[in-house]
Amino acid sequence: MSTKYDAKAARWTEGEYADAHAYLEHRARLVVELGPRLQPGDRVCDLACGDGGLGEHLLARGLEYLGVDASESMVEAARRRLGDRAEVVHADLNEFVPAGSVAAVTCFRAIYYGRDRQALFRYVAGFAERKLVFDLNPRQFALDSVLSDLRAAGFARVDLRPFFVPQRVALPAPFAAAARAAERSGPIARLALQFRFTYLIAASR
Repeated sequence: MSTKYDAKAARWTEGEYADAHAYLEHRARLVVELGPRLQPGDRVCDLACGDGGLGEHLLARGLEYLGVDASESMVEAARRRLGDRAEVVHADLNEFVPAGSVAAVTCFRAIYYGRDRQALFRYVAGFAERKLVFDLNPRQFALDSVLSDLRAAGFARVDLRPFFVPQRVALPAPFAAAARAAERSGPIARLALQFRFTYLIAASR
């Protein structure tokens, strides 16, 4: 897994997102607000953190940040990006256990790297004090099956939010605001998810 990303690590965030600031800022806001709310000073463990792009936005919200990635090159890039503001560790997300408590665990674009999804959820439940937040493509993974695995792992509460800010297209500000508003459109949003976009899921006890 790590070799696939090593060559792209130096400019991962800049290369992956047409408007990295808008995309990651919206994601960071939902990490804080979806499900049990995080507070300044809470510690977030970001599994498969890449080059720490999300970490910048979480740190700006007053959170403590611990990044974890299986690619040494990504870890080096994240350390350059975040400096001494955060801790970044080279480790497999299936095996990493943080020293000390974490309020939340995030895992974006990487939940499929779990060798056994339910086992990964149960593993994370052992150290995520408040919630696990991750993204899910419902056209790739059956939502009901994922929700069943979460509940079997001990997450009794699951909050879902469509995520409509595009990764590869930079929207003008009015259109970006409309996309964020559309996430709350209920049946229309769920219909759109049959064709495009992803869910953000916050699982808690």
